[in-house]
Amino acid sequence: MDLKRILEGALFASREPMSIYQMKKLFGNQKAPTEGMLREALASLSDDYQARAIHLVEVAGGFRFQVSESLIPYLANLTDDKPSKYSRATLETLAMIAYRQPVTRGEIEAVRGVAVNTQIIRTLKERGWITVVGHKEVAGRPALLATTTEFLNDFGLKSLEELPSAEDLIVSPTEDLLDQMDIHGE
Repeated sequence: MDLKRILEGALFASREPMSIYQMKKLFGNQKAPTEGMLREALASLSDDYQARAIHLVEVAGGFRFQVSESLIPYLANLTDDKPSKYSRATLETLAMIAYRQPVTRGEIEAVRGVAVNTQIIRTLKERGWITVVGHKEVAGRPALLATTTEFLNDFGLKSLEELPSAEDLIVSPTEDLLDQMDIHGE
């Protein structure tokens, strides 16, 4: 069977991005294609979808199909559900974690100049965007917070290096991060 067709079907059937490793597992006991063969088929598949309503993209979790950004305003009308709205404090906290990770709540508070509400951390954890990656070796052993692969996937990033640089953030880290990453309410 055609490798490109197998990958296309698997990517459409998968609820999450698929890694190269997961793609190799599709072949079970059969001889799996090499990573190079998979990447070549994925590149060809991506080319096939360039002028279409959906595109094949690579994010931190692997590869997935997603709707072309130019169609988002139209597709927003498909549902009456309103996207989640996040407070400025929540988005500033997320930006602090993304840019300074691993970081403690106290370090975030020192930079922001205000206390971080426990609900903000809880909301970001429930969304799957942050996690505790350890504890700082200081009095009280505060939790070290960092972003997750789900954060990268939801923001369409392969890695943290794709975040806009601090120099590119003109008005405020939160506002520009929102504009450049297009996360309003996602």
